[in-house]
Amino acid sequence: MKRYNTPHRHRVIKTRLTEEEYAEFSDRVTLCKMSQAEFIRQALIKPSILPVITVSPVNDELLSAVGKLTAEYGKIGGNLNQIARCLNEYGAP
Repeated sequence: MKRYNTPHRHRVIKTRLTEEEYAEFSDRVTLCKMSQAEFIRQALIKPSILPVITVSPVNDELLSAVGKLTAEYGKIGGNLNQIARCLNEYGAP
């Protein structure tokens, strides 16, 4: 039998909501991409509810491409600074 290192929760909280309240609650839960129980736990314990962010292989490729572009912009900025310094020191050709 496999045992998980999670707290054992025995207490149940029940409440009633109007249709409008439930619709808003359901929208927030869906937006945060978490279960209703986890949403309520975070609402009780944490000062703000943080959505769950999942990283997929497509996002890894996108992040890699953004990193490469950032490096290229850094190199271009360095070249531009060298050109500006040369023009400021020696004047235009």
